[in-house]
Amino acid sequence: MIRFTDVHKSFGSLEVLKGIDAEVAKGETVCLIGPSGSGKSTLLRCVNGLEDYQQGEIAIEGARVDAHAPSIHQLRTQVAMVFQRFNLFPHRTALENVMEGPLHVLGEPKAEVRDRAEEHLRRVGLADKMNAHPAALSGGQQQRVAIARALAMRPRAILMDEPTSALDPETVGDVLSVMADLAHEHMTMLVVTHEIQFAREAADRVLFLDGGRIVEQGPAADVLTSPQHPRTQDFLRRVTHPV
Repeated sequence: MIRFTDVHKSFGSLEVLKGIDAEVAKGETVCLIGPSGSGKSTLLRCVNGLEDYQQGEIAIEGARVDAHAPSIHQLRTQVAMVFQRFNLFPHRTALENVMEGPLHVLGEPKAEVRDRAEEHLRRVGLADKMNAHPAALSGGQQQRVAIARALAMRPRAILMDEPTSALDPETVGDVLSVMADLAHEHMTMLVVTHEIQFAREAADRVLFLDGGRIVEQGPAADVLTSPQHPRTQDFLRRVTHPV
């Protein structure tokens, strides 16, 4: 569904992505792991045109991603993104935040949108928070609203950029549980995460990035349990058994 072919990306003289080749199949959850600065978030942002790339190709179901083409707006309605920060409208309720995209971007009927928004808020465990404003919600609850908002657009795929990194440790589990449910329901997801246990339990495949390159990739159980590359071995040892 998503294919990367020799993708290069630079910021000025700094080359951040140095030839990425990978793919994400429909219904698959793929986790991007690796040290900070390895290019994970940049790669994710290139998928929906938030960043441009200078060489190679990113294609979604065969259509090239071009940040400067008019088609990028249509693509963003079909490939949703969940950020580290929740980016909710503070003056709107949880329900109104979830309804915003289908109403004003897709132009769908309000009654239909409301029903779907309520369904997704129930799905992420927030049936009792529909009329709450973001300031009255915990970070974990706000992130679950953001996931419900993404689902309300009925996307073909969801991109998640470290969705638990800004959360209190007590609320991380609630968000990971929602993400695991989506993985088990075969929602196509590309997830940047430092949550190795989540990747082990929910991901179909894992890509380990370091220095702008994919150092190792394969089934999650193989990469995370028996990594072959010394750099992957060292990284996993450090993050699973910190000093």
